Amino acid sequence: MKFEKIWNERLNETVWYAKHSSGLPILVVPKKGYASQYAIFGTRYGSIDNHFRVNGKEITVPEGIAHFLEHKLFESEDGDAFSRYARTGASANAYTSFDRTCYLFSSTENFKESFEILLDFVQHPYFTEQTVQKEQGIIGQEIKMYEDDPSWRVMFNLLGALYHKHPVKIDIAGTTESISHITADLLYECYHAFYNLHNMVLCVAGNVDPDMVAKSADKLLKDTPHNGVESLFETEPAGIVRSRVEQKLSVSVPLFNIGFKDIPASGKEAASKEVATEILLEVLCGSASPLYRTLYDQGLINTSFGTEYFDGRSFASVLIGGESRDPDAVMDALYKEIDRLQRDGIDEKAFTRIKKAYYGRIAGGFDRVDGIANAVAGLHFLGMGPFDLVEAAANVTKNDVEKRLRDCLCRENAALSVILPITQ
Repeated sequence: MKFEKIWNERLNETVWYAKHSSGLPILVVPKKGYASQYAIFGTRYGSIDNHFRVNGKEITVPEGIAHFLEHKLFESEDGDAFSRYARTGASANAYTSFDRTCYLFSSTENFKESFEILLDFVQHPYFTEQTVQKEQGIIGQEIKMYEDDPSWRVMFNLLGALYHKHPVKIDIAGTTESISHITADLLYECYHAFYNLHNMVLCVAGNVDPDMVAKSADKLLKDTPHNGVESLFETEPAGIVRSRVEQKLSVSVPLFNIGFKDIPASGKEAASKEVATEILLEVLCGSASPLYRTLYDQGLINTSFGTEYFDGRSFASVLIGGESRDPDAVMDALYKEIDRLQRDGIDEKAFTRIKKAYYGRIAGGFDRVDGIANAVAGLHFLGMGPFDLVEAAANVTKNDVEKRLRDCLCRENAALSVILPITQ
């Protein structure tokens, strides 16, 4: 396996890339002088991928199965991967998001042994009906816990208001009803569809030797034919489902999420869109903006207030939220500031200051091994190269941000989700 050097002049950083003979893309970011290592092995498979076509066969599976599979993959006939990691001293974890599932570990010693555990257990599924039934009870309790979590519900209520058909509005863990239909055979079917090495990525960063990574990959990666798995989505209608949704839960102060439904993108277009939108949100209502100061001084928001460009494979939205005694007043003030910016334009000095700060945060991510590996893997799944976001941040203009202001923050694509106190 031969690595190709990808060097970024701005950061003076190098990523070594190779496409292994098994079909797996591998990216290694050596950081000399660092004491730690971090590896992430992920698949382009998340909670939205419940309807797909593989080897010419169209399949629909229960909601929550990607998350369920992630939980079960750590198990084997001989124990579990966590026990193996305990012997090497590595700290391991995994997560399932809307559009990916990733397995990871960090270490300061015995990297080779820990790395080979990662490559081994992710490629060796072991599911039985008995262990599946046991897990249904465990995950069922987790689902019930999140049903009463105000911060979780305010977001998913918002996504349900924004999206008509897209499965991003479905809880990542599914429901107690949906997971009751999961079987060992279904888990194997999803595993073989999406855990195909052509559909995955391996990223390593820190005090690592690319040659060692290559040797372990050659030793443990299993050649697999490309099965061409393809996720299938119903056409998402333009516009939103409803402009407001409320729920009452045990909170002392109302929670709110404001969302603006956007058009998703991929590759360099997605990088440009993300950068321009993140800068726009800082200009609009970041902690140094006039709107933030006004809302804070009026007691309408507190330090929980924040923004996010929520984008992934096949979905994108702007999210703005926090705690407020009057979420409607916050939304009204937000609309007025959007109107003002559209009328007067964005201040050049504010844009320059925020662009520099944003670029600094992106560049600073290359100083942490976990930040590097997670960012590179995430960019890969969105069809981006390892430095596409950095380049987009360096090249974004005020006109780009003002275009996002016109295109993205439209009232007809906006919704408000509120969690009210039960006593109210």
